[in-house]
Amino acid sequence: MRRKEIESLAALLNDNMGCETFSSSDHVETAEAGEYKLAIIGGRPMVMFFDDMPFLTIQGLLEYNATKGHVTVDMGAVKFLANGADVMAPGIVDAHPDIKKGMPVWVRDQKNKRALAIGLALMDSAEMIGSDSGKAVKTVHYVGDKIWDLGN
Repeated sequence: MRRKEIESLAALLNDNMGCETFSSSDHVETAEAGEYKLAIIGGRPMVMFFDDMPFLTIQGLLEYNATKGHVTVDMGAVKFLANGADVMAPGIVDAHPDIKKGMPVWVRDQKNKRALAIGLALMDSAEMIGSDSGKAVKTVHYVGDKIWDLGN
């Protein structure tokens, strides 16, 4: 990617994710993994694109400590998420208030607050927290999947 493209991508991620990411002086390459376009930084997939919207991968989240776009699940949900399961509303204990249906989100555990998965919100944040049933997040990337393995 060119310097201006990298600068623009970093600024968009910084604003949307609530953290400082990479700089325009970093070397960023793009690649495709299945249906997703990725940005590779330092040999690791750090960004994935949902259509044209960039979002940090799990490795990116672990590196840059995002503060926006998260859904927090109870510890009972962790073993299911580790196998790529979707997030069910009863397991959600908190969600960032800006989450809207259809937007990418990241899922973290209640105890450690570490990224476990990336997905698409199937509900707004208030509905996720208040619902006793239903699927709340469609998982598209999780620890141990093919995208995760690209960086390890």
